[in-house]
Amino acid sequence: MKKTALYAAVLTFLASCAEDAPTPYGAVPSAAQVEWQKMETNMFVHFGPNTFSGREWGNGQESTDLFNPTSLDCRQWARTAKAAGFKGIIITAKHHDGFSLWPNPTSTHTVAQSAWRNGKGDVLRELSDACREYGLKFGIYLSPWDRNHPAYGTDAYNKVFTDALDSSLSQYGPVFEQWFDGACGEGPNGKRQVYDWEAFNEHVFANQPQAIIFSNIGPGCRWVGNEAGKAGETSWSTFTPELHGANRGVLPGDFETYLGEGDPDGACWIPSETDVSIRPGWFWREEETSRVRSLSNLLDLYYSSVGRNSLLLLNVPADTRGLIPAVDSIRLMEFRAALDTIFSVNLAAGAKAEASTTRGRKYAASQMLDTDYDTCWAALDGVTEAVLTFHLDGVKRFNRVLLQEYIPLGQRVKSFEVEARDAAGNWNVIATATTIGYKRILLVDETQTDAVRIRITGSLACPLLNGFGLYLDRIMHSDEPTAADDRLCMADGFRVVAPQGAEAAVDGLWDESHSVILSADKTGRFPSVTVDLGREREFLGIAYTPAEGGRGGCMMEYRLEVGPDGESWTTVTDGAQVDNIVNNPTMRILRHKSMLNARWIRVTPLRSNLAETVSVGELSLVVK
Repeated sequence: MKKTALYAAVLTFLASCAEDAPTPYGAVPSAAQVEWQKMETNMFVHFGPNTFSGREWGNGQESTDLFNPTSLDCRQWARTAKAAGFKGIIITAKHHDGFSLWPNPTSTHTVAQSAWRNGKGDVLRELSDACREYGLKFGIYLSPWDRNHPAYGTDAYNKVFTDALDSSLSQYGPVFEQWFDGACGEGPNGKRQVYDWEAFNEHVFANQPQAIIFSNIGPGCRWVGNEAGKAGETSWSTFTPELHGANRGVLPGDFETYLGEGDPDGACWIPSETDVSIRPGWFWREEETSRVRSLSNLLDLYYSSVGRNSLLLLNVPADTRGLIPAVDSIRLMEFRAALDTIFSVNLAAGAKAEASTTRGRKYAASQMLDTDYDTCWAALDGVTEAVLTFHLDGVKRFNRVLLQEYIPLGQRVKSFEVEARDAAGNWNVIATATTIGYKRILLVDETQTDAVRIRITGSLACPLLNGFGLYLDRIMHSDEPTAADDRLCMADGFRVVAPQGAEAAVDGLWDESHSVILSADKTGRFPSVTVDLGREREFLGIAYTPAEGGRGGCMMEYRLEVGPDGESWTTVTDGAQVDNIVNNPTMRILRHKSMLNARWIRVTPLRSNLAETVSVGELSLVVK
């Protein structure tokens, strides 16, 4: 018996001294992908002709002179981004309208043809210089869709686009991320383009070998599947793009889930990036100034992106001066100060850590509490369940739990629990979750304890964790993304006359229970929503909000008619688009070019993303 006990003790000691490094599991990130993930938050800047027209998607027919920032200062952008804690800036070098913010030799729709700075301006030059000055990384967004170039929709256009890539990527220094979207609408000739993505990626890497390429399916990082700022509660960095290679531009619902959650068996390391705007729209509009996201909502975005193994790309659009507006900038400073306050003190620091299994001293549980990214706790090979216990140096109060996996060797954990010990010595589950990845932040009820336990209940291979923290967030949180907009006139004596039962379209509310779903008839036509405004009114246009989350379909094109009596009508616009409403199903301000004066309006949806239904969460007037 004594010999058996001695042998067991020796074997246990030898196991504890084992220093063999764990072998990588599954798809693993490149060094550039690891550094990209460590950036955590970057700034997107949408800027171009749409800034001046008020549109989300320009039609490509805008005069080049429309682009005319009066006080462009990219150093102000960089100062703002640096102070807000962003690590890089990505600029819309060319949006769907085809206008290029640099003298693009493949186009005649660029800053070189504009009156701005007598055709000598170059936004990419100024921004890349500013990024270097302030220690930020520089990234470029080139939309493959071009509503201006005459070659779009032909085989020749792919060469035009790769030449534009070569031009933008070869003369402004290092580019950390090349941003593509899947937009593929009609060009000026009415045709759609078949994109040569393989050639596009080849030209990116030829010019910028370390660049992370973003697109719906990678190869460097992938779209999270929505523009609401939320990664999946389950969030794998592994992904198989070949499963959905044909769906770069047309994404069915199940694919959006796949984008957000990833795939534990994914063939490639393609982590998600969460792109979202600080305003309702992507480009600056004056009427949205009162609708900049609140501090609490920005924190919620951080928790649902960075806190779910994603990277937050927050759009902060420049205004017609060429500056980040004060309202947006101040909110960013509040955001940075809040993050610094919340995460400056790790309440788990000084804890004594122990694990139910370990590879040896080099991989002890205490490695999760140091500040060295490349040290970690690791279980023995073949072990897929484990318990990590942290005895705190006193009773602590917290409501945020942070965990990190050592992703250079792959993502492994698929389920775990967090437990806290109460005053009576009992362990109580305070959180249950699935994946961890680069970083996972769990929002738990405020908890007071002297010990916390992480129980890993499932892992694809022996788990490796390199970070653990407990934090207290005292900021009040709200699900409301924006403040009220005082330029909207809503439900002020309005009355829906038709169709019957559509009263919720003007009740001032637009959650799921206060929305109208309109069904198409046998010919595919949707009924009109006819509204008596109660009295004659002056207004600039309408605001349309789909049902919450776009459920029931989003109105993509519409007809607006006005009249004095509900019988005679004047068409204001017919076939107007509601830009980018499907990916970002929030309120849209639909302005008319001149002031309108009427008592009655009739709004007819002409096209929805769903064939049979379209939703109306709310119709409002845009007033002075």
